Amino acid sequence: MARYADSTYTGIQKAAILLISLGPEKSSQIFKHLKEEEIEELTLEIANTKSITTQVKDDVINEFYEICLAQQYIAEGGIGYAKELLEGALGSEKAMEVISRLTASLQVKPFEFVRKADASQLLNFIQDEHPQTIALILSYLSPSQAAQIISALAPDRQADVAKRVATMDRTSPDVIKEVERVLETKLSSLVNQEYNVIGGVDAVVEILNTVDRGTEKHIMETLEIEEPELADEIRKKMFVFEDILLLDDRAIQRVLRDVENSDLAIALKGANEQVQNAIFNNLSKRLAAMIKEDMEFMGPVRMKDVEEAQQKIVNIIRKLEDSAEIVISRGGGDEIVV
Repeated sequence: MARYADSTYTGIQKAAILLISLGPEKSSQIFKHLKEEEIEELTLEIANTKSITTQVKDDVINEFYEICLAQQYIAEGGIGYAKELLEGALGSEKAMEVISRLTASLQVKPFEFVRKADASQLLNFIQDEHPQTIALILSYLSPSQAAQIISALAPDRQADVAKRVATMDRTSPDVIKEVERVLETKLSSLVNQEYNVIGGVDAVVEILNTVDRGTEKHIMETLEIEEPELADEIRKKMFVFEDILLLDDRAIQRVLRDVENSDLAIALKGANEQVQNAIFNNLSKRLAAMIKEDMEFMGPVRMKDVEEAQQKIVNIIRKLEDSAEIVISRGGGDEIVV
């Protein structure tokens, strides 16, 4: 691989070359995750990029792949683990080059040891801790880990912890160090005294989007009583089954194409009349009659089964929204579709 990357091209230039190489369709998907100023800077750089050789394109794509690979390995098992795997994939010299390129700006996250721990084992460590301590730890976990832990907490603690995650803004290194000390681990990455931005509404939304429907519903109902403004802010950023009423008819019809009839029948057993009508009005008369008949003949259904079926449909809706196949009106008043 050519060594142009260290001197000839800047980071923004290489990013522009990568986007050009990926093509407009994939690049547009990446733009969705960037800040406005980043999009403007990249767009200007792309416009000023006149010609690129095949070799340069290949070098940029290779470098991007190697860095992504290294970051994945570091997230899974730390720098030592990443170096070991990269040596097998890229060779010793190349592995050290990639690791060195990353370590200047990359720090291993606090609580790295808990990110690799089994959620059920971790629960034994923290379930008796103060809710604020649990919230701090959950803020550093993946949404799936955090979801498993918050689901296993006592119901009266779930909403409290979720509220603390959502309202958490910045935590000093000293507090993080003390929590890690109590959990008998060392904080290896935090070497300066800058405050760490963690938690927040986005963090709790990610957790709630991952927990089971029952836990999600309990937390939201409690927050609506104790912190109505916070609950409203969280709800605007997430989607629950009853929010299918926010979809227009075309979006509902698109969702229903991916839903199994058996799941739909069970989900509607626990739905209110408005939701049922919204669904049936977007089915053919024949299919609507068949679903109603299935609901009638299946008899009583466990609430857990209803919630699981509803969650399947919610997951389909969220996936279609992520791929921009449907649009959810979240009540903010600023979404314009043209």
